Amino acid sequence: MQKICNKCGLPQELCICETISKEAQTIKIYTIRKRFGKISTVVSGIDEKNIDTHNLTKKLKSDLACGGTYKAGKIELQGRHVEKVKEALIKEGFAEESISTS
Repeated sequence: MQKICNKCGLPQELCICETISKEAQTIKIYTIRKRFGKISTVVSGIDEKNIDTHNLTKKLKSDLACGGTYKAGKIELQGRHVEKVKEALIKEGFAEESISTS
């Protein structure tokens, strides 16, 4: 028997909850300076209830060939990757208008 999504009532194969939530996000990408002058790229504003942040972090780390983590509601990636992260998020299905960089 097929599993049914609790939110939309469709079978898991046809579930569109994550797609809808990706379009409704307001994401900010910026850089910060960490200890010893290291630069980190931070992605904030992703709703962890609707998006699988663990897999998204893993995907970004492998696409950008860098280390990183997810903590306190933010994805932190080692290095300066603002434009590359924006491109990767657009590829993942997030709306370009909802992503702001600084």
